[in-house]
Amino acid sequence: MKNNFLPFLLAVILIFSSPANGEPQKKMQIVAYEKQITTQNKGHILTNTGVWSPDSNWIVYDTRSDPSGEIFNGSTIEMVNIHTGEVKVLYHSTNGANCGAAAFHPHDNKVVFILGPENPTLDWQYSASHRQGVIVALSRPDTVVNLDARDLTPPFTPGALRGGSHVHIWDANGEWVSFTYEDHILSKFKEETSEHEINLRNVGVSAPVGGVHAKKGHPRNHDGEYFSVVVSRTIANPKPGSDEIKKAFEEGWVGTNGYLRSDGSRQRRALSFQGHVVTSRGETISEVFIVDLPEDITLSGDVPISGTETRRPYPPKGTIQRRLTYTADRKYPGIQGPRHWLRSSPDGSLIAFLMKDKDGIVQLWTISPNGGEPLQITHNPWSISSAFTWSPDGRYIAHIMDNSVAMTEVTTGKTFRLTPRSDDINTPRHEACVFSPDGKKIAYIRRVPSPEKIYNQIFIVTLEE
Repeated sequence: MKNNFLPFLLAVILIFSSPANGEPQKKMQIVAYEKQITTQNKGHILTNTGVWSPDSNWIVYDTRSDPSGEIFNGSTIEMVNIHTGEVKVLYHSTNGANCGAAAFHPHDNKVVFILGPENPTLDWQYSASHRQGVIVALSRPDTVVNLDARDLTPPFTPGALRGGSHVHIWDANGEWVSFTYEDHILSKFKEETSEHEINLRNVGVSAPVGGVHAKKGHPRNHDGEYFSVVVSRTIANPKPGSDEIKKAFEEGWVGTNGYLRSDGSRQRRALSFQGHVVTSRGETISEVFIVDLPEDITLSGDVPISGTETRRPYPPKGTIQRRLTYTADRKYPGIQGPRHWLRSSPDGSLIAFLMKDKDGIVQLWTISPNGGEPLQITHNPWSISSAFTWSPDGRYIAHIMDNSVAMTEVTTGKTFRLTPRSDDINTPRHEACVFSPDGKKIAYIRRVPSPEKIYNQIFIVTLEE
């Protein structure tokens, strides 16, 4: 299927760059073009990152019907060619299942996404603890392999999960996959006691260190191609004012090759994430956390990585969780703004997040993975209103602001409007604003009217120097 929408000139942007060698400033002109890519009268939902094919020619999406994708009713994973509008269906869900939240591998032609339960029953409907990650190769549409295994029969199999995984994102090397996790085994408990823990949202990873074979003792058990573990540590009732957290979520890989520690050594793999802490005043706020991952995630520490019938799965031996921000005493404490995932600069030196300034405006901030004071990047009169991504060279962050697609130069904090301000109905949506691997394009969603109703449609802005 093709569309006939033509790109049109939107903006000419003058950017003054300061070379490191002390030469005079150079004036760079960027021309931004917007193009509508999809036209089908159905839903189109983009994941917050990883939507571009490695060659920057295709965008993968799912077909959930509501604007935000909160209703998990998509039946296909598709991709569209940005030049021709051709649509290819990669996966059709079957047997009552639904699918969504698709992301490309950074180098290979394959896609990972969420698959809900097939043949759902009254006691096993789609939910946070009843979903899994699967992978489809572009060369074999409709043929998927399980990313994570599931084992609901004690004693639990190391490397298998006991619940559901969500929003699966490969690291920059295409080796490990991150996700958020909720536990089915503990979901039956509503209050934590000394006898048992309860289900809490956590962050996990899957690594290709060998397939995991689950026992056949439960109809919802299944094997997985990757070894999967929970890597964050949560507690149901955090001590007020402490670094304990009761929820870990909206994670992102740190750097294309990890980050440099303060002593100059390299931490190869790490995830930043939001953690819910309880302040000394009893308020729950989100702070920036980081977890350094060991090279071998198959080893248990004091508690089994697979958990028990009454205890949550525990992070592997050598996992180190740290808090990076302490914002409880600010006028507007904690991470604030639209739902967003923490995103690191490619070199791993900065972790970006959203927080309100003293005037209550949501701005971009960064912090080092080694800690320290957060640095305010933007000082705009309008709030950042979307999830965001870094350009591959680490110079810019793409986001939505004041009903426009924009990008901010990180070193100067200058924000450049790439599309004209639109009305509230047609404004770019807040779920995704994603740089392409070649750094020349940004993908996002607008609501577009049709004779029937208004549908999400995929748009891109192309940047030309």
